[in-house]
Amino acid sequence: MSVSIGIVGLPNVGKSTLFNVLTNNNILAANYPFATIEPNTGTVPIADGRLDVLADLYHSKKNIPATVTFIDIAGLVAGASKGEGLGNQFLANIRNCNAIAHVVRAFDDPNVTHVDEGHDPNKDIDVINTELVLADLQSVETKLPRLEKEAKANSKLKPMMAVLQNVRTILDGGTPLSSSNLNLSEDEATWLQKELQLLTMKPVLYVFNVDESGLIDAAKQDTLKKLVAPAECLFVSAKLEHELQSLDAPDRKELLESYGVSSSGLDKLITSAYSALGLQSYLTAGEKEVRAWTIKKGATAPQAAGVIHGDFEKGFIAAQIVDYDDLVGAGSETAAKAAGNVRTEGKTYVMRPGDVVEFRFNV
Repeated sequence: MSVSIGIVGLPNVGKSTLFNVLTNNNILAANYPFATIEPNTGTVPIADGRLDVLADLYHSKKNIPATVTFIDIAGLVAGASKGEGLGNQFLANIRNCNAIAHVVRAFDDPNVTHVDEGHDPNKDIDVINTELVLADLQSVETKLPRLEKEAKANSKLKPMMAVLQNVRTILDGGTPLSSSNLNLSEDEATWLQKELQLLTMKPVLYVFNVDESGLIDAAKQDTLKKLVAPAECLFVSAKLEHELQSLDAPDRKELLESYGVSSSGLDKLITSAYSALGLQSYLTAGEKEVRAWTIKKGATAPQAAGVIHGDFEKGFIAAQIVDYDDLVGAGSETAAKAAGNVRTEGKTYVMRPGDVVEFRFNV
């Protein structure tokens, strides 16, 4: 499955700099609002050391990691839901994303302008959330009268009407749906997203763009975490990450460790995004290629097969599975079979992150 993450935030908070780092790109990252007009898109491979190990084991010709697509969306401003700063266009770009990475400026630099005279992370977060809530509220208030009329003729629509009325109440109170106590069934959530593509239903990951000292300032990080709790957040220095691009791997590692950081912003963001979206990967391996495939946590074996090709899910017979650690420990698939570590699973099997799989199907 494809995964897309929209990078949003106020102008000049470091979105485009972060995007350049994530995607090894070179788009304009200027010190003025709306340097980004059209969304920039970059697809990034997810680092997975297991693939190199399996490629050696199987003498594979190709090594294909899972990927994430990042979309750098122009800075939103107060009034975006009413069209300010080309807001309607920018909000529409967010609707096509699976999740939102909300970049928040948490550094002081008089040389970098801000949409206000000063900057306050809490206020900045509220501006973006308010615009997303207002955009969703407009969508709901447009849809609800039509649904109420349709429900009079079709009683099966009444439960959906009640859901939408509840959603309107939550949004009218200024609360994003992702941080509300809205309790939806899977069918209700699917219906809402299909009909309305609500922005505040998308998982949100807060990315605080700090200076180098902020990477090791535990007190500052605790204060910022409280602003968005219980949502997931991480701390990245876009400036430092930009500097890391010009270094080779050993020097990058050494510089990161000098700031008490063990992994890059890209690795942190992908890991956190996977967690926020409830995703995991499984592996396939052979002489032709080794590959990581992205699936939802809780996906069954047929659903995982369907990510490779829809016919694999329809004609699913069984899955031959070996745990990655057991496979590598045995030294080969043949040895793993001899040790009894290769098993056959059926349609109800729930996939695990360490699964190395060969599907059997009939089409």
